[in-house]
Amino acid sequence: MRTTYKLKKGLNIPLKGYAAMCSYLNETGTLYEIKPTDFHHITPKLLVREGDAVLAGSPVFCDKSYPQMVCTSPVSGTISSIVRKEKRRLAGIRIVPDNKEEKVTFAVVSPESLDQEKIKELLLASGCWMWITRRPYGTPARPTEQPLHIYISCFDTAPLAPNYDYAFADEEEALKMGLRVMERLCPGRVHLGLSDKTSVHSVFRRLTARKHIFSGPHPAGNPGVQIHHVCPAGKDRVVWTLTPLGLTVIGRLFLYGTYDTTRQVAVTGPALEKTGYVTCQAGTAIASFTQFPRKQGVEIRAISGNPLTGDSVGEEGFLGFHHQQVTFLSEGYHRELLGWARPLRFHRFSAARTYLTFLSPLLGKTAQFNLDTNTNGGQRAFVITRDYQKVVPMDIFVSLLVKAALAKNVEKMENLGIYEVLPEDLALCEFICPSKIEIQDTLKQGIELMIKEMQ
Repeated sequence: MRTTYKLKKGLNIPLKGYAAMCSYLNETGTLYEIKPTDFHHITPKLLVREGDAVLAGSPVFCDKSYPQMVCTSPVSGTISSIVRKEKRRLAGIRIVPDNKEEKVTFAVVSPESLDQEKIKELLLASGCWMWITRRPYGTPARPTEQPLHIYISCFDTAPLAPNYDYAFADEEEALKMGLRVMERLCPGRVHLGLSDKTSVHSVFRRLTARKHIFSGPHPAGNPGVQIHHVCPAGKDRVVWTLTPLGLTVIGRLFLYGTYDTTRQVAVTGPALEKTGYVTCQAGTAIASFTQFPRKQGVEIRAISGNPLTGDSVGEEGFLGFHHQQVTFLSEGYHRELLGWARPLRFHRFSAARTYLTFLSPLLGKTAQFNLDTNTNGGQRAFVITRDYQKVVPMDIFVSLLVKAALAKNVEKMENLGIYEVLPEDLALCEFICPSKIEIQDTLKQGIELMIKEMQ
């Protein structure tokens, strides 16, 4: 079964620095970090101490509300330090690897031979459960509930996003096994979202599930946008989502009986001399990506994830749990006199067509820009315009929803569709916002309020 959706709203940001189609084996990292902040709205309980030895697959922390939900170590080694922030909040668990690659072993079984509860127990014990995200709210899935649907988006349209056809070319067996596991958890209601540009030779074309073909600019690749058109989430309509990476990790567990977070990470950005893909584990130190030299004389911001929704971790930071991309951008501290009044600048990009770049025949449709982190202005009065609706292919009044979140009006947020969106779905609104409102943070605070009020 296959359906097609043509999305016209959105915006592709023509940023320089896409990852070249070549892979590098990353040097063995000297330090890894697992961050509880990668999992929204969980209260972590530490299960290890400094100096403890761990294997790949050993639990390091759990959720206090659901103690059976554990996060496990991606490598074997020794706990070197516990990182805490204000009020002793757990911020990270750092691990020095022993380079022995010793792993906790789990039973290798066919998912068809297990009932749902046994499959859940295996996913929970191994740490693979943390790859499943729940909508609404974008929190880790609750093991006590049954979803109406499970959805996997098999492409990404974010700026400089990795090419999934390339990154998962050798993972067909693991992906197919992961799908078999998901079918046991939600029989007949597992969906795959594919791009109309997905290669006919892609591994995702060979997967068996309900397929939905999407075309259009970013955020067409976001699972939230696809779910909105296929199987909308709601207060009483729980939908689980996974990334292809999470599906692969689950498939490896059932194929080999080990917890393996190995991934192809796209190292991207205009601040690099060279880009490409690197094979590494979750929590890898960004500093270990030495194969990609930075441009000289440029102050750089290192982002785990894509430029719109990623975490600014710095070059001393670590790769996020769910991330399959690292972006290096130039810091934009400079200011320009009357910059908005100088339209004859062909090196500038504007979503509002402020500059004449879009008319330049020299640049054409393939023009790419060396964008930096400059926001070109500060926060000002929140003026309602139609700009947001141009980049959000969902039937949601974004301006009113954001205002309701600012006002902490739970009833209005509920009526205006907060159950269907996550901050990533409105990231483009923040990029084009003429008022420079931090829309993603505002929506995140609104979601946290909803969770608190609805408990």
